[in-house]
Amino acid sequence: MPALCSTVRDLEKLAKDDVSSLALLGRSVMHDNALTSRILRVANSAIYNKGINPVSTVSRAAVVLGFDTIRNICITAKLLTNLLESHHLTESVYKRLLKLMAQSFQAAMLARMMMNDRDESLREEVFIASLLYRIGESAFWSMGGEITELLDKKLLATDDQVEQNSLIRAELGTSFTQLTQSVARSWGLGEVLIKSLAQPNERMPEIRCIFLADKLSDVVSQPVINTEELHKYLSQAANMLDISVAEFTEKFIDCSNITHKLAIEYGAKAIVSYLPHTADVLEHADAPVKPLLIRQSNQGYQLTKLRQLTHYAVVKTDFNQIIHTTLEGILTGVGVDRCGVLLLSPSRKLLRPRVMLGDNIDLLKQAFVIELDKPQSVFTQCVQQKKSIWVNAPTESECKVQINDVLVERFSSNGFLLAPLAVGTKVLGVFYADRDGSIRPFAQEDFDSFTHFSELANVCFGTSMT
Repeated sequence: MPALCSTVRDLEKLAKDDVSSLALLGRSVMHDNALTSRILRVANSAIYNKGINPVSTVSRAAVVLGFDTIRNICITAKLLTNLLESHHLTESVYKRLLKLMAQSFQAAMLARMMMNDRDESLREEVFIASLLYRIGESAFWSMGGEITELLDKKLLATDDQVEQNSLIRAELGTSFTQLTQSVARSWGLGEVLIKSLAQPNERMPEIRCIFLADKLSDVVSQPVINTEELHKYLSQAANMLDISVAEFTEKFIDCSNITHKLAIEYGAKAIVSYLPHTADVLEHADAPVKPLLIRQSNQGYQLTKLRQLTHYAVVKTDFNQIIHTTLEGILTGVGVDRCGVLLLSPSRKLLRPRVMLGDNIDLLKQAFVIELDKPQSVFTQCVQQKKSIWVNAPTESECKVQINDVLVERFSSNGFLLAPLAVGTKVLGVFYADRDGSIRPFAQEDFDSFTHFSELANVCFGTSMT
């Protein structure tokens, strides 16, 4: 890792020297024969070199392919070489590292492919940002030692992602994402990487590509494929590129085949067996691709449900009936992808899902167990201050209350709505709604309607309890 850090910093210095950067680049890697060999092998591969004549020097390769491309080939080669040489690790930890390297390399190639219509410098920046998207985690596992072996054993004992995140934070006092953010800032790895880590929900094409490429690579790398997750991200990627899911799938398969070949050119044969054969994965992921159901705001339906709730406020009504009517109004009337009610535990330290409606609610029920142990959490604020909250995006700077990255992984990256569920002055839980599947932003009118439903529901709860 220190050697890689040094290489990255040297290359960043060269990037600022337009006059002598090519000559300096050649000299800076000449002393490393293995690195030079890998750079030239990759530069002469069919993927990069579209000409007839092969290049024989690093500086010539930079002239032909561009400095940004060669710089990123150099960083990639150095990263793969350094991590592959971590022979001091136990077999289990080394295997975990290889899987992580393969996933990162696959994500980098996929993100680059998704930016195919952009200029070369931006494509290369997206490639390197995707490759280094999990550099903090890679650095941890490559360190070796008792702490890595202990955490590895604990992670192998559970498949639950939420539980794994909790184990990581308990052992390290931080998350892998935060480690990566620190490394990215310390090494000066570029604004695209830093922004993609801090604001993964950002709608800029390059940030969205990095996020989706990482998610797709993660899903297809799992021993058991979550078909719902796979088709969700395939649909989102296809929508972003404005092509059909079938067309994107073909591009994904082609990119996967190229990734296998390029890994060999980089001298990283050890990760090839961990690169998924995407064609086989997609063939066996035979769950039908459901057409994306986009529920548009329906004021007529809202009015119908609000009238029902107004009637409930006059006539005592069952608690569960009030909840279902409210959630139906939010789901179909406000037009969200999923919504639900989370109730406080007896200790008032946890929020647990009670009723969920909409898309992929099984996943929602599994993930939404929220600890109220942090005063800055939007959920804590919602309960304590008894106010509705519109989280425009979980990690954006304009969000009044930040939530940590472990929580962010559970929620819609496109933002969500919260409102207290209360009987009189006592808060019993919260209403939640998002548009996770359709990736649509909320407007002020949506937030106002959501708040209206929750407030009227609370009036009904008060009537039913008296």
